[in-house]
Amino acid sequence: MLRFGWIKRGFLPAAWILLVLAFVFLMLPSFRVEASEAARWPAEPSKSVKKDGSLCVDLSNASQGYFLASISKASKTRFKLRVEKGKETLTYDLNGDCRYEVFPFQLGDGKYEISLYKNVSGKKYSSAGKITVKVELDEEQVCFYYPNQYVCYTPETEPVGMADKLCDGKTEAESYEEVCGFIAKGFVYDYIKAATIKAGMLPDIDGCYLKRMGVCQDLSAVMCCMLRSQGIPARLMIGYADKNYHAWVEATFGGKDYFFDPTVAVNGIGKVAEYTVERWY
Repeated sequence: MLRFGWIKRGFLPAAWILLVLAFVFLMLPSFRVEASEAARWPAEPSKSVKKDGSLCVDLSNASQGYFLASISKASKTRFKLRVEKGKETLTYDLNGDCRYEVFPFQLGDGKYEISLYKNVSGKKYSSAGKITVKVELDEEQVCFYYPNQYVCYTPETEPVGMADKLCDGKTEAESYEEVCGFIAKGFVYDYIKAATIKAGMLPDIDGCYLKRMGVCQDLSAVMCCMLRSQGIPARLMIGYADKNYHAWVEATFGGKDYFFDPTVAVNGIGKVAEYTVERWY
């Protein structure tokens, strides 16, 4: 009885406090998993990869709105990946280290031609493979739930964790407002990068989040990353804001589309009279 007298006196030994704190700490990761259950992640490359020339394409998850592409042998040569559907064409750079990258079927259902081109000299490229696929999406917006080359993130990407904290327990509409507010209040426009950025540069989610500063495509990609990780399909839109080349975000939930321009929100540019869409990811 003497050993347990501290219970009657109302004291809690330090050892028990430490034990309780350790238990809570160990449980924290599980809370994050529950908060981000809506996130969707591309599957690892399967064994059923289609090959033609130097092109390798995994179409196992075409119905989910994406495919994986890589070259068959590592090379220091530059490669271009061209995705065509009807009269629409999208062109990407493809890495030369045999690492699979994720690309969306954002043009909807139908027949796609996926072509690889290898740099020969200067701006000249030669055909290095072509694969054709008929795509039937499980749902219209499905590809915008996943990361891809332009909106590239993983479960460890910091904005994903922040989105979990901001949006835990909230509705889609509330989550959307939280992310919009987070971007508008917490980031600034990078005027130096805007003046020096080179053509072909991809959005930098990690760098933008770390510095809390970026150009239009960086800010838009961070926002898309945060929304997608919460199960809200968000599109990185690229086109023109009046006469200026620009990027912004469109999200869909509750049967409606929602427009948000992070650059305007952080006062990077003034009010825009007209947006013209060129492509989206």
